[in-house]
Amino acid sequence: MSEEPRATIGVAAVDDDLMLLQGLSSWLRHAPQLRLLACSSTVDDLLAGPGRTADVVLLDLLLKDGSAPESNVTRLRAAGPLVLVISTLAAPAAVVDTITAGAAGFLSKDHPLERLVEAIGEVAAGGCVHSPEMAFALAHDDRPQRPRLTPRELQVLLDYASGLTLKATARRARISPHTAKWYLDQVKEKYQRAGRPAFTKLDLAARVREDRLHTPAPTA
Repeated sequence: MSEEPRATIGVAAVDDDLMLLQGLSSWLRHAPQLRLLACSSTVDDLLAGPGRTADVVLLDLLLKDGSAPESNVTRLRAAGPLVLVISTLAAPAAVVDTITAGAAGFLSKDHPLERLVEAIGEVAAGGCVHSPEMAFALAHDDRPQRPRLTPRELQVLLDYASGLTLKATARRARISPHTAKWYLDQVKEKYQRAGRPAFTKLDLAARVREDRLHTPAPTA
């Protein structure tokens, strides 16, 4: 039985690094599952052209026009496309602001292009790209209403809140169930101190949604 053809993902990019845009245009020709619709240096230009119909927009965090990253994400999401934020250098607070505004993840530009293609597919499928850079930014988010979670706490929270049992969560993290429970207790305590109690699994899932810490549903 032949497999059904994979749907093509429409991609657009907003970046004022012309060298990167030219390289991206050339390289994506070798990714048959992706179709590059447009490259622009500003969100205004992208939304005025065919890029507004893209499934996923690659958005540089800091553009030379001085536009606010979170505002750029909000405008793109309002127009329809999903957003994956990319950057060379990024302050953790700026990354968190874009995730809060609706971006589906963050990747630094030092990742190989193969990883970028994977990330675009994850975003197009409704997932969130949880890179080490994003985990670091979330862990260092110092706003009082949002607990500062360590990368391990974040991993355990996401897996457990997505529907995995405590044992399955521990197995995925390669730790014991007792240690996984300890991490969850730490997460609950941090949310309690932030004035946002999370006593149950449903509460934790709600905090994940509120803080836009979404992760794809587990497949096993």
